[in-house]
Amino acid sequence: MSVSAGGHGRRTRAIRFTPRAGVLALVLIALLFYLVVPLRTYLAQRDRLTQLRRQSHVLLQQNEQLQRQIRQLQDPAYLERIARECLGMVKPGEIGFIIAPRTGPSQLAGC
Repeated sequence: MSVSAGGHGRRTRAIRFTPRAGVLALVLIALLFYLVVPLRTYLAQRDRLTQLRRQSHVLLQQNEQLQRQIRQLQDPAYLERIARECLGMVKPGEIGFIIAPRTGPSQLAGC
């Protein structure tokens, strides 16, 4: 029996690694490895969901832009302006004029 400085007789006990503790440690390690795969899958799916949400937002914006373009192309005044400016078309009875530049090829603005 060893005596401590306080005068109380206490025995110091070394920590022993029992077979039961070894099995418990192996089971805990196995559970940790078992949980790694679902955790990685969860994180990958969460990243994929974020990516799909971003892609959906971009597609919605493109859809709105295309809807505006459809409405614009259904407007007779817009179509007439494009026909006149880009294609050089005139209504029956009108006389069309094209001003040729002094140098270089002619370019129509916005066509």
